[in-house]
Amino acid sequence: MTKQARLTSKGQITIPRDVRRALGVRAGDKLQFEQEGKAFRVTPIRKHSPFAKYAGIGAAGIAGGRKGIVRWVRTLRGK
Repeated sequence: MTKQARLTSKGQITIPRDVRRALGVRAGDKLQFEQEGKAFRVTPIRKHSPFAKYAGIGAAGIAGGRKGIVRWVRTLRGK
């Protein structure tokens, strides 16, 4: 993928949408710039796992799907 961006007088650039999507970054995310000779490598800085928000979803012993959850709730209620 080859994309271009223009540098403003304040030293800012707008990262093209396709590049942002490929990097998986959004507004407020931090990027790291590493120099390799005359080129630079840009990588997003990840402080936590992108899967951390899914931790704890699904519990052992409960069948998946709506029917399994309804069955589990009924057993809790003694029905």
